[in-house]
Amino acid sequence: MSEQKKNDPVQESEQSLSELLQIRRDKLTDLQQAGEDPFAITKFDVTAYSAQIKDKFEELEGKKVSVAGRLMSKRGMGKAIFCDMQDSAGRIQLYIRVDELGEEAFSKVRKYDIGDIVGVVGEVFRTKRGEISVKTDYITLLSKSLLPLPEKFHGLTDVEIRYRQRYVDLIVNPEVRRTFEVRTKFIRHIRNFLDARGYMEVETPVLNTISGGATARPFITHHNTLDLDMYLRIATELHLKRLVVGGLERVYEIGRIFRNEGMDTKHNPEFTSVELYEAYADFNDMMDLFEELLSSAAQSILGSYEAQWQGETIDLTPGWPRLTMAEAVKQYVGIDFMSITDDAMAVAAAKEKGIDMDGVEPTWGHALFECFDQRVEGQLIQPTFITMHPVDVSPLAKRCPQDSRLTERFELFICRSEMGNAFSELNDPIDQRQRFQKQVELRAGGDDEAGMMDDDYITALEYGLPPTGGLGIGIDRAVMMLTNSSSIRDVILFPTMKPLE
Repeated sequence: MSEQKKNDPVQESEQSLSELLQIRRDKLTDLQQAGEDPFAITKFDVTAYSAQIKDKFEELEGKKVSVAGRLMSKRGMGKAIFCDMQDSAGRIQLYIRVDELGEEAFSKVRKYDIGDIVGVVGEVFRTKRGEISVKTDYITLLSKSLLPLPEKFHGLTDVEIRYRQRYVDLIVNPEVRRTFEVRTKFIRHIRNFLDARGYMEVETPVLNTISGGATARPFITHHNTLDLDMYLRIATELHLKRLVVGGLERVYEIGRIFRNEGMDTKHNPEFTSVELYEAYADFNDMMDLFEELLSSAAQSILGSYEAQWQGETIDLTPGWPRLTMAEAVKQYVGIDFMSITDDAMAVAAAKEKGIDMDGVEPTWGHALFECFDQRVEGQLIQPTFITMHPVDVSPLAKRCPQDSRLTERFELFICRSEMGNAFSELNDPIDQRQRFQKQVELRAGGDDEAGMMDDDYITALEYGLPPTGGLGIGIDRAVMMLTNSSSIRDVILFPTMKPLE
């Protein structure tokens, strides 16, 4: 088989994978036997990148540059070869002539495969067709690709394979790289935003002896030396509020959270959140901060307050509506919960509207929440703050002074998705102990470890937690919105996947 056929993409697509693998391994063996093992090379000096060369062409034209990257295409025209080389900044064309390179080196280039990583030294110029290129006078193989990339006309389209082999996904689907560039920019924006407001970034334990800070089922592991079961954190909340007790009045943490629960387009067992706490602030301050943070991120990253997500045009211009949960339920479901004072009446009113209350504690607060959860949340498209959640579903939030059944809590909803959760933090240790105790009693005899009594956290509160506003933001969902992604797996580099059988 001629070298021309070996490098013909059409011919490669017709060959079996086993043939292709063997051809590439044979090429590697030949190189190694000739003392030219590409895997023995440890370094290549890079002086320019593809985007830089294109952006500064007038400055770089006629000058020598040193570039490196992966060969994505290769076209032979007699004594010249054109290649597209991809680096971290994009792609640039390589123009390789036998007259410039020499017969021996040119012959070696003919044997290169799509996917090989090369280092190139050459002159920046523009071809007769107007394409900015590098006229190559030196090229070396830096790494041999032993597996062929997906065929260029069909690409890597299988979603399962894309998630499992993200490295290939990043190579062949340029838009995927942009998604994760946006993710990095958003996290950087969060840090800059909070740092500029006097917040201090901290780190708290991932492994805990007690699972607490949220109502979620934890992952359980075992510490061999201590012979002790431990829990991967389901929230950073309680440790961060301990720090506020200790005098760190503005703190935040960006980190991984682990919840042993379902997997769908909005949930992954491990995800990234930012939680922040500010002393002498309340949930209204957190609403202002959240709105400014997210809208400024859109303006900075997208260049606009407008975002496309889930088939909707989202307007992130500041000034988002703020509705109490009771107001939202009255508007969308038609039940005025604020006029109902009895648990049984509230549950009956919910059931009359077709709300499923099976397995739910029959209280006024749970009836209100279920009405919202089942009927209202799915209708909220534009950014909307839902405030004043029932105490029954808010064990860590401060009660509303005007109605003790409610708490000073909000969640932000955009395009039917919860984007963040915030409280005026409960700082009464007696009330907090009673709420923890109620959680423990409700779960007695079950296998859910959430809501365990954290006596040390109660002790911290007894030393005095100042009035504090707290906010938790799901970074993954925010990135989904900023990148118009339909699944959380699209914005996590290595999402949790069921093992292949």
